[in-house]
Amino acid sequence: MTEKSGPDSAACCGGEPVLAAAKCCKIDALISIDGRGQIVLPKDVRDKIGVRAGDKFAVISCESEGKVTCITLVKTDDFAETIKGMLGPMLKDILQ
Repeated sequence: MTEKSGPDSAACCGGEPVLAAAKCCKIDALISIDGRGQIVLPKDVRDKIGVRAGDKFAVISCESEGKVTCITLVKTDDFAETIKGMLGPMLKDILQ
């Protein structure tokens, strides 16, 4: 893997640079964090992903060179299936 700099250098989506991994990552909205550390997901994003009041999420972070480069929110209801999908291929390779 070669060193890159610039906005597409942050690793995400299986280790690929964010913009190069457009097949799985894209910008849906730009949001801010308020003084209490809270964020608001715009209504169109909430509708698109089916978020309802009271839904719970796991926050997953990816690090590269000691810095968080990507965060992902996964509905806890879907967490087990998501983990199986992420770890399943790795475990399959290890067990072979």
